[in-house]
Amino acid sequence: MNAQKSGFLLALTAFIWGTAFVAQSVGMDYVGPFTFNSVRSFIGALTLLPCIAFLKHFHGNIRGSISGNRKTLLLGGICCGLALAVGSSLQQIGIQYTSVGKAGFITALYIVIVPLLGIFLKKRIGASVWLAVVLAVGGMYLLCMTEQFGFTKGDLYILVGSLAFSFHILIIDYFSPRVDGVCMSCIQFFVCGCICAVPMLLLEQPSLSIVCAAWAPILYAGVLSCGVAYTLQVIGQKHCPPTVAALLLSLESVFSALAGWVVLHQALSLREIIGCVLVFAAILLAQLPPEWFCRGKKNITYFTAHNKDMQNSENDAWKNI
Repeated sequence: MNAQKSGFLLALTAFIWGTAFVAQSVGMDYVGPFTFNSVRSFIGALTLLPCIAFLKHFHGNIRGSISGNRKTLLLGGICCGLALAVGSSLQQIGIQYTSVGKAGFITALYIVIVPLLGIFLKKRIGASVWLAVVLAVGGMYLLCMTEQFGFTKGDLYILVGSLAFSFHILIIDYFSPRVDGVCMSCIQFFVCGCICAVPMLLLEQPSLSIVCAAWAPILYAGVLSCGVAYTLQVIGQKHCPPTVAALLLSLESVFSALAGWVVLHQALSLREIIGCVLVFAAILLAQLPPEWFCRGKKNITYFTAHNKDMQNSENDAWKNI
């Protein structure tokens, strides 16, 4: 798979995630957040079982991948499922108290958080990332601060969930080159569904009739957002540079705002729009390769040295006269 195909898969992932915010918001009218996440995760896992059987039948390499890296596959699926359960649960709780557009943009802050987490992995952080952090903080202030100058409850839940999604991206980046992506994705959904089922049974105790009433948003989120999109993420990250992959995935914030505007008629104020622009600018800036800034410094150095040489040549010419 080449970079163009991987990029298309990740862009498609962002589109499905962005539009899934609408399904998540509508689903909260029927069931609780843990019920929604648990049921849709199990649906996502069941959706992938026929895909695994198909790939196993027609491609023998998946069998070797499973048997040769069984422990790694299981560990990756459990770690991904745990991070996904935390992130999706916090996001699902927070989306009850904020708009779809704001939820999408706050969630997309994982694109800024991921390089910041690289500090603990002893990776050098460039000046562009720190500038992106400043822009993101300013955008978050305009986007999320209320008249009382504080985060709303929903904004805070989604922001912490974005941190969990950041760990989810780093976990996938580590395990995806080592195991089969479809199998690991299936395991993570079973793990996520089991984890969310515990608070579902203790706190929400849903009935079958209530779950059936929310069949449309749960089915959309389960089949497309979980079964399709998260699997495309695992496959796409395996064959796409991390910087490009993160940039493409951040497009979910744009799609979520557009979906909220078109479907739910959730218009953003001018202040919130400016905040969205700043946050998205921070997302883009955080993904610019350091070579761009080094290239700019080299050009400035060359231009200064060239002008200095020209000036010295002119002075020598006047001396000769």
